Amino acid sequence: MTRPLIGVLALQGDVREHLHALQDSGADAIGVRRPEELGKVDGLVLPGGESTTMSRLLKIFDLVEPLRTRLAEGMPAYGSCAGMILLASEILDTRPDAQHLDAIDMTVRRNAFGRQVDSFEADLDFAGVAGDPVRAVFIRAPWVERVGDGVEVLARVPESGGAADGRIVAVRQGAVVATSFHPEVTGDRRVHELFVDLVRER
Repeated sequence: MTRPLIGVLALQGDVREHLHALQDSGADAIGVRRPEELGKVDGLVLPGGESTTMSRLLKIFDLVEPLRTRLAEGMPAYGSCAGMILLASEILDTRPDAQHLDAIDMTVRRNAFGRQVDSFEADLDFAGVAGDPVRAVFIRAPWVERVGDGVEVLARVPESGGAADGRIVAVRQGAVVATSFHPEVTGDRRVHELFVDLVRER
């Protein structure tokens, strides 16, 4: 089985963890900081981190337009946490000059679950992932407030009597997937395997 070459946007955030997860999941993985590196990869992971910092660094490294172009051409992408925010068509509670890539027709609210001290874990039923529920780690996570007609909801926060019950935390539109949580930190590779399979199909 061929090993696709998948990049991890290496400007800030959980870069090393995603590189390891992709390699464990059947892909070759490289860090991407320059447009020429972006041009070589079959797919791209946008990691968790600080979305406004990543937005600023995308401009500094001249990656905004090359990235928008590759996404518009159908390059598969996966964004976790801050990466989800960057892939959205609309972001709430962000700076006016923040960049977003319009890869998924959705409205995302930054830091929706609260501050670092409000981080939590939950078991999610995740469409397309076989076996036990996915253990999800939420760290200053966003949630999705609206999805367009072409967007598939993959997971929601389970009902537990909390304010976040039922909130959308994983989506897919075409070849682009996004999660509010950080699968790269748990050792469960199923979300990365799902993305690697998607890249391989393309």
